[in-house]
Amino acid sequence: MPGNPLKGSERQPIPGAKSVGKSDPSERLEVTVLVRRSAADDLQKKVKELVAGGRSRISREEFAKRYGAAAADLTAVKKFAEKHGLAIVQEDASRRTVVLSGSVAQFNQAFGVDLQQFEYEGGSYRGRTGAVQLPPELNDVVEGVFGLDNRPQAKPHFRTHSPHGNVHWKAQSSSFDPNQVASLYDYPNGNGKGECIGLIELGGGYRPADLSAYFSHLKIQLPKVSAVSVDHGKNHPTGDANGPDGEVMLDVEVAGAIAPGAHIVAYFAPNTDAGFLDAITTAIHDSKNKPSVISISWGGPESGWTQQAMTAFDQAFQAAAALGITVCVAAGDDGSTDGANDGANHVDFPASSPYALACGGTNLKASGGSIVKEVVWNDGANGGATGGGVSSFFPVPPWQEGLKSTLGTLQNRGVPDVCGDADPASGYDIRVDGSTAVFGGTSAVAPLWAALIALINSAKGTPAGYLNPTLYKNPGVLHDISHGNNGAFSASPGWDACTGLGSPDGTKVAGVVA
Repeated sequence: MPGNPLKGSERQPIPGAKSVGKSDPSERLEVTVLVRRSAADDLQKKVKELVAGGRSRISREEFAKRYGAAAADLTAVKKFAEKHGLAIVQEDASRRTVVLSGSVAQFNQAFGVDLQQFEYEGGSYRGRTGAVQLPPELNDVVEGVFGLDNRPQAKPHFRTHSPHGNVHWKAQSSSFDPNQVASLYDYPNGNGKGECIGLIELGGGYRPADLSAYFSHLKIQLPKVSAVSVDHGKNHPTGDANGPDGEVMLDVEVAGAIAPGAHIVAYFAPNTDAGFLDAITTAIHDSKNKPSVISISWGGPESGWTQQAMTAFDQAFQAAAALGITVCVAAGDDGSTDGANDGANHVDFPASSPYALACGGTNLKASGGSIVKEVVWNDGANGGATGGGVSSFFPVPPWQEGLKSTLGTLQNRGVPDVCGDADPASGYDIRVDGSTAVFGGTSAVAPLWAALIALINSAKGTPAGYLNPTLYKNPGVLHDISHGNNGAFSASPGWDACTGLGSPDGTKVAGVVA
């Protein structure tokens, strides 16, 4: 198909992957097409006000009217689909998406790609090389095309300390239940009643029996937990506690233990760029459950993402900011390289979006109900360390201007913003697939912060929303971490690229939220 390359859509194979032939032309797949936003300039003005510390927010209904996709743009995509024999699976103006269904042969022809099967050390995937092509009539209409390539896009950011199996409660004397951590961080009283915490999950699932046993053991009311299916993803426990089940249960149990009065909603989607994006936009624009805070514990190095994907996620988080939704994202568990093997430093995405509250990790020691010591999480022996560093894609946001890392004054977005207990050696007692073990990782810190936001929102009766500017103006509401490193970056007084501004003093954080 003659056309123009879609800016930022270029793909390269996973390092080490090799094509083993063309994809089956009859294979069926679904592709998400993202169209431009109406009144985009007006929304940018509103977001700039939020960046400057403004607190004005709008409802989901008003957002859809003012900033959703134009009907003409959705129609243009549908006409394109009809021309190429593609079916319309779903369209959503507020999310700006049209989901198309068709065969590999049809999508190859429609978007000017050559889908092939690739094999690599970790498995296989359907992929493409180069850019997606668009016809002239869609050049200014379409901003992203996702799902042609179904490589695993992200990984969960959790680590375990003790082996799985018949492990007793309180497996390690240095581990905590989530409420003990909340108490050490002086979280305000309350249970999050009336709030909804959205969890983004790219696989695995939860078992109600495990949740009942867990909360019964903690003598905490069983929170309401619901699953939302996105792109055919479902609550599907695998039976492997070391797999995605561990992520799902860690998220649900940390958030639910601290804010049991909140409705916990897990949005399950496939682990692809399309699934990840669709889960996020579904949660943000969910007018039924209306999450006021979203926790994301999945991600990967910026170098593994297309520019169109990073831009689309960032725009989704800007929409969340305008709606008064706080987005908490784990900063990664592989130190300053973020697990990349090219010898360079990398930060994890989507934590690196300036509209995410990026959550790094610490090792926490306590005695007598008080914090004795808190340092950067870096367990070299097991290879786990908090993510953190400087983005290669996003410019430095206004609230980070003038800050310095170990490598000098920030020229781009610095990660993380905040931190919390993440070292498996001082981790969380979690039940998954019938067993109990000690979990850590920055995966624990995102729901830890999300639960704090839910408590604050419930008490104040209004959403905290986009917190980053407020926290950077009020660093004293956080416990500054000044010892340790994550590889290339060292902790220091003030903000640093290991632990951000620090771990929460929950009551003080609540005090600065308008």
